[in-house]
Amino acid sequence: MIKVHDLYKEFSLNAKQRKELATKEKIAVAVKNISFECQPGRIYSLLGPNGAGKTTTLRMISTIFQPTSGSIEIGGVDAVRYPQEARKKIGFLTGSAGLYARLTPNELVKYFADLYGVDKATFEARKKRLYDLLDMHEFANKRIAKLSTGMKQKVSITRTMIHDPEVVVFDEPTSGLDVITAENIITLIRNCKNEGKTVIFSSHIMSEVDLLSDDIGIIHKGKMLFNGTKETFIQNKQEDSLTGEFIRIVKQG
Repeated sequence: MIKVHDLYKEFSLNAKQRKELATKEKIAVAVKNISFECQPGRIYSLLGPNGAGKTTTLRMISTIFQPTSGSIEIGGVDAVRYPQEARKKIGFLTGSAGLYARLTPNELVKYFADLYGVDKATFEARKKRLYDLLDMHEFANKRIAKLSTGMKQKVSITRTMIHDPEVVVFDEPTSGLDVITAENIITLIRNCKNEGKTVIFSSHIMSEVDLLSDDIGIIHKGKMLFNGTKETFIQNKQEDSLTGEFIRIVKQG
């Protein structure tokens, strides 16, 4: 489970950043006191236009960023006070793989399994299941630097899931990928739900949101504009499509 309460995040701006943003303010507020929960066995979609505060929120949940104030609970662990303990429960996947180019997929996945203390037998079983799902066997021993974008994303997925996290965070995981790789990720997200994991993801692709979501949060300019089930979102929508309703809520917010 993920519990977010009154979450607030601000960043200090240096002179160069103030010039780029055409502002005299020395502080930029990215997230403004938002609260929501993500339940096990359900998929929570966090939506918003670029710059809305989605990625900042997901990075705070994943303990990459420290919130300015507010609380985050991950599987019963206070992620603000005990980020290392919370990290053991989290898998975090972004659209930018950020992999070690000189390693092979086998070497990288084994490295992360060792970091999480996964024993050899469990590691081999999980690796085979993920490699089978993502069709990775053919390039498992090639240098990551030589792999395509889709292949790198598959490696990143395996790295994210090798310790079998109970909470999984996907930040625009299918952005820029081919149809087959994107479908593999969709399958993985469904599998996570079916296994009772807590899943939160962001996407600009509303067909994915419609396909996967149980719950929806819409954030704009750091504020939560909608937080509820997909059924409630659909029942109360004033536009014909999910995309149209999303745009209407953002414009009104």
